[in-house]
Amino acid sequence: MRIAAVDEHGKMLAKMALGTEVSKGREFVVAELCRSTVQITREMRERLQDAGGLCGIGVGVPGLIDSETGRLVESPNLPGWSDYDVKGDIERRLGTTVVLENDANAAALGEHWLGAGRNSASMCMYTLGTGVGGGLILDGKLWRGWNGMAAELGHCNVEPEGHACNCGSRGCLEQCASATAVVRMAREAMASGSPTELRNLANAELNSLAVYEYAMRGDAVAKVVFERVGRALGRAIANVVNTLNLPLYVIGGGVSSAWDAFSPAMFDEVRKRSFIYAGTTADDGRGVGGRKHATVITRALLGGEGGLYGAARLPMVQVGNRV
Repeated sequence: MRIAAVDEHGKMLAKMALGTEVSKGREFVVAELCRSTVQITREMRERLQDAGGLCGIGVGVPGLIDSETGRLVESPNLPGWSDYDVKGDIERRLGTTVVLENDANAAALGEHWLGAGRNSASMCMYTLGTGVGGGLILDGKLWRGWNGMAAELGHCNVEPEGHACNCGSRGCLEQCASATAVVRMAREAMASGSPTELRNLANAELNSLAVYEYAMRGDAVAKVVFERVGRALGRAIANVVNTLNLPLYVIGGGVSSAWDAFSPAMFDEVRKRSFIYAGTTADDGRGVGGRKHATVITRALLGGEGGLYGAARLPMVQVGNRV
């Protein structure tokens, strides 16, 4: 959980990071978020006055959000948060305007404002973290769908009879390309008896970053795990390319740091499954350079800060006049 103060030019003025202790319940998490927001606001009081005051507060949260009511309808990764008026609760606690948005939508907005999408009118964003999120920017505007729940790209099916997902389906992209999935797949391979140096890691040390590092050292199991990540992501992206024909697809989130391990399989899969991508791809096969009207697939530029910038941008666009 991160809180930041950002000005209308995209300059981050202050930032605070906390653990998201979901096990303590939503009351604790929201109280901590509000406490930290108040602390940063107090510290920034003079600079806020110089800037003309606080425009508002944007909040990014994973899950399905009803855009009309501001309620969190469902969040597979936040147990106990279903049908929760997050927006209203935070507004009551802070006494100011709050704009609630899906966290991946916020990341897409941030990348479009200041990152990889800043020169593109339309783009699709994938966030590979604990889960997998998605966001769409169409003609410069965030596309939320008719009730605010569009672009749940992590719950698109890529393996028809695949691993059960928290959303109730099976074989979702989230079960193949998230940090949680990377660790699960590594554990499954070890349980099957496959030879791997990952066994040298203590239980607490086995995370997606460690699996990536072993993959880059040549560990066969770790390499297969990230090839599976790439194949699954490639299938998902190919479907969106064929459906929307957007010029840009941006991949962010913590797992995107393993780009070297999963992107070759991802690009191979997209080329095989999307004739649109194959016909409009860049000449070097990596999604950059090449043809004037290439379909580009690339990494996010803002790293883990995209969601922060996007959340900060929300009230500027929706309730302020600072566009």
